[in-house]
Amino acid sequence: MLFGSKIQFPVLHIMRQRLMKMRLIKMRLIRMRLDALVALVFVGAMTLSTAQANADNNADTAREQLRTFVTQVQSASGDFSQYTVGPQGQTKPPQSGKFLFMRPGRFKWDVLRPYAQQIVSNGQQIYQFDPDLNQVTIRKVDQALGASPAAILFGSGSLDQSFEVTALPNKDAMSWLRAKPRQPDAGFVHLELGFKDGLPQRIVLLDGFGQTTHVQLSGFVRNPGLSTSNFDFVPPNGADVVRM
Repeated sequence: MLFGSKIQFPVLHIMRQRLMKMRLIKMRLIRMRLDALVALVFVGAMTLSTAQANADNNADTAREQLRTFVTQVQSASGDFSQYTVGPQGQTKPPQSGKFLFMRPGRFKWDVLRPYAQQIVSNGQQIYQFDPDLNQVTIRKVDQALGASPAAILFGSGSLDQSFEVTALPNKDAMSWLRAKPRQPDAGFVHLELGFKDGLPQRIVLLDGFGQTTHVQLSGFVRNPGLSTSNFDFVPPNGADVVRM
């Protein structure tokens, strides 16, 4: 029995390691999908066309600030921090990183802490890279967004045709609006945007699983002179490339 135990122990240990790795990969993939949703919705909201932002001439203060931002800011860079609260009130570890965007449809969403992850769009394809898994997922922009209202935010159609937009009470010295998708397959229940001094400061996203993600934006640099090369992405050598 002692001899058999010596044989079984390393086997069980390897099986446990594999199971833990599979669970880690599953958790990371779920987290990546949520991060991608937050990034896409954020950048979509930031890259609205002027026609969409001007849809309502009697706009409330938040929408007026959105209109001004869309009109005057063609690209931007800055920092973000975010945390997610589960449906039972449990808070997941916060994340932080940097972002870039440039109209139309180009963005880079870099999660730096607590682990690295990068989501990059060159306007045609979206690359999602997890260094720990050494995996790159590639999707076309229209496939990534699907038929959800987020696709409208990248430059066609009307904001009010895709969302029910309502003003919210001022909170934390910010003007707020809520955008609720009219289509059921958007991937989120509603999005709230908080504006101050003509810039988006906070995003609150309620997804279809009852999770609420809070994103704080800071260090905004308007029109920093970005080029399309800032949004190029080449998968690292040896990375597992998955094309969706």
